[in-house]
Amino acid sequence: MPGLYIGLMSGTSLDGIDGVLADFSQEKMAILGHASAPIAPDLRAELLALNTPGPNELHRAALAGNALARAYADVAHSLLERSGTPASAVRAIGAHGQTVRHRPQEFDGTGYTLQLNNPSLLAERTGIAVVADFRSRDVAAGGQGAPLVPAYHQGVFGRPDETVLVLNIGGISNLSVLGADGSVAGFDCGPGNALMDHWCQLHTGQAFDKNGAWAARGRVLPDLLVTLLQEPFLRQPPPKSTGRDLFNPAWLAGKLAAHASARPVDVQATLTELTASACATSASSYGKNSKLLAVCGGGALNTHLMRRLQALLPGASVVPTDALGLPALQVEAAAFAWLARQTVRGQTGSLQSVTGAQGARVLGAVYPA
Repeated sequence: MPGLYIGLMSGTSLDGIDGVLADFSQEKMAILGHASAPIAPDLRAELLALNTPGPNELHRAALAGNALARAYADVAHSLLERSGTPASAVRAIGAHGQTVRHRPQEFDGTGYTLQLNNPSLLAERTGIAVVADFRSRDVAAGGQGAPLVPAYHQGVFGRPDETVLVLNIGGISNLSVLGADGSVAGFDCGPGNALMDHWCQLHTGQAFDKNGAWAARGRVLPDLLVTLLQEPFLRQPPPKSTGRDLFNPAWLAGKLAAHASARPVDVQATLTELTASACATSASSYGKNSKLLAVCGGGALNTHLMRRLQALLPGASVVPTDALGLPALQVEAAAFAWLARQTVRGQTGSLQSVTGAQGARVLGAVYPA
């Protein structure tokens, strides 16, 4: 059975699609190629809109899933072309899809999680089997369905002689605690880039605050920061997960109601501090005094945010995962290539210690080529 898998990831930030071609034929995974592409503005706007209730949702969601699958296929083809790899050599594509609702354990006790995608269309356009819908089985087993990457992080970044923390900062932030004793924990910390990106787009017209330069020019507003940090989710013990269902523009507008006169640049500085504070508090509270925090996701490229994390965690070395051998923008896509491999081989991909499910489960559904 071929050891090549493709992982595709479009995260909560909606800043683009990352894809990797991963080789698992040896003991240590090797990344043979990386490709990325922006999400078309109209598709990005529609995916954002579908995070909240609206008219004709089923029809719009189906078409958005089709459009996303086509964009995924383009990235997959780019990977194959750049690496000179035929589609027939790839065992499967792990395609997470785009989360638009994430409500585990709510409403009826089970809840649900929904990722827009059309894996059948992706299989048709690539000629490669597709593994998708990774979260639902864990939710059905009583779990959070997220985060799913700590088991992968353990295999890539875990060390027998020290506890390593891996912090993914996408739209939402999540922390993996890789114990020196082999234990693994993980949970969502709170907002990542989602609120910062929204505020930056609203007031500068830019999709994100490059390098955190705009936030760095502002002043953190202490009263507003206290208000933001009072969100109950931030104090909730794990297992826990969240998304744009909670940390969205409406949530932010409510928190800003008493701060109408605040300068936009100061709000951006405060939102950056919110993300840094939530992540640093999680690392301090659950990180077993680790001296190493490796950061992946788009947040690793935010220079100002990385400086704030280091300032809030003076006892740890805060570095991008590049320093540990895997570039920050490739980690999540590689994780879904690994999860696809687990599914194809009939092996579990989740961890009860992370999601709180009744047990580890084989995740995802396979759509043959």
